Amino acid sequence: MNDQQLLRYSRHILLDDIDIAGQEKLLAGHALVIGAGGLGSPAALYLASAGMGKITLVDDDTVDLTNLQRQIMHTTARVGQLKVESGRQALEEINPDIEIVTVAERVSDARLAELVSKASVVLDCSDNFATRHAVNRACVQHKVPLVSGAAIRFDGQISVFDTRRHDAPCYACLFPPDQQFEEVQCSTMGVFSPLVGIIGTMQAAEALKLVAGVGESLSGRLQILDARSMEWTSIRFARNAACPVCGAAHA
Repeated sequence: MNDQQLLRYSRHILLDDIDIAGQEKLLAGHALVIGAGGLGSPAALYLASAGMGKITLVDDDTVDLTNLQRQIMHTTARVGQLKVESGRQALEEINPDIEIVTVAERVSDARLAELVSKASVVLDCSDNFATRHAVNRACVQHKVPLVSGAAIRFDGQISVFDTRRHDAPCYACLFPPDQQFEEVQCSTMGVFSPLVGIIGTMQAAEALKLVAGVGESLSGRLQILDARSMEWTSIRFARNAACPVCGAAHA
């Protein structure tokens, strides 16, 4: 690190758990953020400010006026722009020293696997089960830790799926792909604005911990937030040996 970086990241370096070694791991890290909306906005902003050396933003959507109630990476002036380009501008303004890569497409499974294989950590900030399962499959295939978040109405949840560990469950262990879950989106059901900030910021925290090698991740734990009462529920779950995704990977 140069003198400017030592100054920029000094509050991290003062933390014994991070120090210079941990910050250097972050600067060498690569976070893949799937979705540049409500969850992806706070997640990417904190990753950039914390010094994640490379951030790849994946989203094929454009900024809409209805996004601005919660998608804090975007501005009124950038309505109509691609979200990834709006996001790039926001992140570069915070930290011009890091590398921002934009992917403005709805990625295929093959393209997703290629992107995941190059990442240190993946943050799933998408809003549908099909994408979440596709991201999980790619993360299991390439043994890249996955930080998954979701938020709708006043309800949020977050967990980590780190199948680098032989005993760690994957997303499909918790939400089997052959089961039917209610698909709800904020465009029809609404979402409490700060809720996506809470969950997205926690996703950034878990991703930074994983890359820096700090603390204990949420692997094997699902944290559920009821923002009406601000009460958290923690659910522990284990790897399913018969899981069609990670069960085969560990066979």
